[in-house]
Amino acid sequence: MTLTVLENGRLFDGIHDELVESCHVLIEDDRIREVAPTRISIQDARRIDCRGQTVMPGLIDAHVHACLPASDFDAVAHMPPSLLSQYAAVALAGYLRRGFTTVRDACGADYGLVIALQRGLLPGPRLLISGKAISQTGGHGDTRPIDEIDLCPCAYCSPLTVIADGADEVRRAVREELRKGANQIKIFASGGVTSPTDPIWMRQFTAEEIGVAVYEASTRRTYVMAHCHTSDSARACIAAGVRSIEHGSDLDQETAKMIAAAGSFVVPTMVVADTAVRHGLAMGLKPANLEKLGGITEKMYRSVETCRRQGVKLGFGTDLPGNFGERQNEEFRLRATVQPPIEILRSATAINAELLGMTGEIGCVRPGAHADILVVNGDPTRDISVLTDPGTGLSLIMSRGSLVKNTLPN
Repeated sequence: MTLTVLENGRLFDGIHDELVESCHVLIEDDRIREVAPTRISIQDARRIDCRGQTVMPGLIDAHVHACLPASDFDAVAHMPPSLLSQYAAVALAGYLRRGFTTVRDACGADYGLVIALQRGLLPGPRLLISGKAISQTGGHGDTRPIDEIDLCPCAYCSPLTVIADGADEVRRAVREELRKGANQIKIFASGGVTSPTDPIWMRQFTAEEIGVAVYEASTRRTYVMAHCHTSDSARACIAAGVRSIEHGSDLDQETAKMIAAAGSFVVPTMVVADTAVRHGLAMGLKPANLEKLGGITEKMYRSVETCRRQGVKLGFGTDLPGNFGERQNEEFRLRATVQPPIEILRSATAINAELLGMTGEIGCVRPGAHADILVVNGDPTRDISVLTDPGTGLSLIMSRGSLVKNTLPN
């Protein structure tokens, strides 16, 4: 049994807006055993002084791509699996180093990576996988170039996506990803920036196809997350029972009301839009992809403001390819233009935990939860920028009870 006590820190528990000014946290192995306002008397414990620092839950990123080294989907589709796994190992280690102790992979990562992390074969956060995302022919996940006219969907293979048309094909595809260990199902319900043949405004999949995906996920007591840029696609998804709208770049008031009434979530990904506008070619985007970006960042800001006004539960995601993974924490700075720090913190902790179906397990500092804890050099509830530079902003990172980083005195 390993005992650790974090002493004298102010506490943001991930749930309440108010900080506890003096707090002591006892960790036993990989779980939080006690949270107390006074010194915890226990022998044989390692004690770490967090005076002047903020103790908070480990961060949760609900939209990552560990197996996407660059935004050139066609190039990635031709990479050997062994090479992609090496890129994934680097990405996963980076997430943890930046304070993200749980991530939800939005397509590409498979059960092998989950097992490798659980067995300690590589460093990284808790990983929830979607397997391959499901796309219709000519949809966002269909990366065949427009000039490859003789390559049919049945011959198409990608480490990121699978093509399915019609309710029966969607049903089979969903069942297959669940069989292979997917924690949730990802579908593409609108056009996207990186795909070669679909406009970003295009609505994808029929109501029946989306409904089949939702039903099949429910048989495993899980849910569907849907790539949606537009109100049109988001409304179709919410009507079918989709739990999580990804990106939500251009949502109007009526759509936001519908999402809020359903109790569903929107996961904005501002940093990938900002990165694409600033560094698109370096990301791996092609000129045709860049043409789709017109006004996307401004639309995304407006969409987040609209969702806030209508009471939508806003999660936290980044969607960055591996070659720009170091910008992951920039999402905090961008979100701060439309949200106060406490809301952003709750998005990256308790709200994302609820989205992932892990309330009380992650995204909080309370007895019984997993010991995923950060100690921050500053007060992120007042100044969120302390999280944008994890090198100096994070004094301690604990993942499942193990210290990943610690610069504080014992």
